[in-house]
Amino acid sequence: MSKKKRKEKRMKKAGAWKGFFFILPSLCGLILFYLLPHLDVIKRSLSSPVTGEFTGLDNYWSVFGNKAFQLAVKNTVRFIITCVPILVISSLLVAVILQKIVKGNLLKIGFLFPMAIPVASVVLLWKGVFDPQGFLNSFLNLFGISGNDWMNTQSAFWVLVFSYVWKNMGYCMILWLASLAAIPKEMYEAAKIDGSGEMECFLYITLPNLLSSFFTITVISLINSFKVYREAYLVAGDYPDQSIYMMQHLFNNWFRDLSLDKLAVGAVINTAIFVVLIWGFWKGWGQMDE
Repeated sequence: MSKKKRKEKRMKKAGAWKGFFFILPSLCGLILFYLLPHLDVIKRSLSSPVTGEFTGLDNYWSVFGNKAFQLAVKNTVRFIITCVPILVISSLLVAVILQKIVKGNLLKIGFLFPMAIPVASVVLLWKGVFDPQGFLNSFLNLFGISGNDWMNTQSAFWVLVFSYVWKNMGYCMILWLASLAAIPKEMYEAAKIDGSGEMECFLYITLPNLLSSFFTITVISLINSFKVYREAYLVAGDYPDQSIYMMQHLFNNWFRDLSLDKLAVGAVINTAIFVVLIWGFWKGWGQMDE
């Protein structure tokens, strides 16, 4: 091996070690504040909350048989499979429409405005709108339509879906707009010369070029769907209508009761489901992309 090659090899090794030392502080933080607590949670989920003795899967069977857990899982899954597709599709359609509007900046600001509103202010807004004596019922009464107790009936679920879509529409729309702007205009011009219409351009040019962004936006929407608990909790309290009793409500009530074993089991199950969903979606999307 020549001196030049040996020198290049040493420089590569030195560069690799420098990179490792640069990420070492973040790696230590990841291990200390994420990995070790996760391992401790797994240990607690397999142990007695009183004696700390190993109990195997007893805590898991106890949680799986819990009626509140079953209700929370059902509602959380129902919420995710309802609101995420609605958000992804509606934000894409809005982005496509706004892209064609030359002076659409004010409309874009209008869709982004909900992101700047604090959660506490959103809660006050929903209470004013959906309260039995609130704005929406007063408006319906003008047309002779009887009002509804929106947050204490099955309607609460759709109020929560609306809140989630309204809050996250602007962010997803901006991501779609950035992806749409990256599509070469020449592709559309060539398609129109060949006689393609708007629908053909959308189906055969726009959608294929947005596939990579679709995965990112869907994952972000999925993550944000777990944050909707704040609005539901502040509006409806610890024990809301059964249609919006989510996993986060259950965890909060277990925390107040100091049921650490159940909390640990719930955290492990929640993390496992979330990781499997993301991994499965990523693998499936990777195969489609190929």
